[in-house]
Amino acid sequence: MTVPRFNPATAALLAAVAVVAVATLCSSCAHRTSAPGYTSAWQRFDRSQPEMGVPFRIVVYASNQVHATKAMGAAFARIEELNAILSDYDTDSELSRLSRTSGQNTNVPLSADMWNVLSRSQQLAARTDGAFDITVGPMVNLWRKARREHQFPRADLLAQARNRVGWQKLHLNPRGRTARLDVEEMRLDVGAIAKGYAVDEALKVLHTNGIRSALVSGAGDMAASAPPPGKPGWQIELAPLDVTNAPPARFVQLSHAGLATSGDMFQRVELDGVRYSHIVDPRTGIGLTDHSLVTVIAPDCTTADSLATAVSALGPDAGLRLLRAQRGAEGRIIRATKSEGVVEVRTSPGFPP
Repeated sequence: MTVPRFNPATAALLAAVAVVAVATLCSSCAHRTSAPGYTSAWQRFDRSQPEMGVPFRIVVYASNQVHATKAMGAAFARIEELNAILSDYDTDSELSRLSRTSGQNTNVPLSADMWNVLSRSQQLAARTDGAFDITVGPMVNLWRKARREHQFPRADLLAQARNRVGWQKLHLNPRGRTARLDVEEMRLDVGAIAKGYAVDEALKVLHTNGIRSALVSGAGDMAASAPPPGKPGWQIELAPLDVTNAPPARFVQLSHAGLATSGDMFQRVELDGVRYSHIVDPRTGIGLTDHSLVTVIAPDCTTADSLATAVSALGPDAGLRLLRAQRGAEGRIIRATKSEGVVEVRTSPGFPP
């Protein structure tokens, strides 16, 4: 659960294999019509650049390049603004400054964006009994080091980290829009929700700038507004799990919704024959060992992003129960089972066939 620095090699892999959006659609899969007001003069414009440690891409339909360029520039500026607020790498970010107040019994005023992200995170933490937990930062830092050095985190350091982690140790006061962190050396990490929030905010900026048909993606997190002209939706390719006998890549149609995929295809470490994900279970302090890909479709990308991580941590049974309880959310879990060569695919009832 982290917003990493930009790494060109990792970014290239994410852009090529994770979740790819294209604007060519199969009309037989349609259930929506294109945005009203389109004519044959509307054109497709596309821009990509690194943000929040991953490649972000914006695709829009507009009547001219000047309009598209202005709108996409404003959307990317909004993403950059949010990175300055939510990054746990930037020591001057609002998130980092808040973490440094931990254990000081201080109620810290929050910006509107920080409040939105923290309050949404705490709501999901309560619903999942801590399987989703943005106080996981001390554990995440240990596993970053483990991946760099290919060594399992020391038991004493894991024990210390566990004492600093727990969503109940983060207190939010809605009346004053403040936050307090109870324990010294707590570290917040909103990487499991921040990109989704940034995608949603970028889409809002595009709408404010008169763009009605757009797709915004940040690696495996994306959100779409109205479909391209004359099309029923945006066609999204879901990458296959990287194991033998896994189902092939498939496509879903997306419009007026968010989609996120969570898994360990690129960020992981193998120690003593065990594969550990970069996703850390906040309840144990250990990287997940369940090799899986979780895809969630929801009304917005903030919801899809956070749920994808929560489902990964909960596992398929509890994860699907969580999705069934979330209005408008659907999901698919592909996982390699303990039986060699056996791949399990499970979906919520409303996930696209």
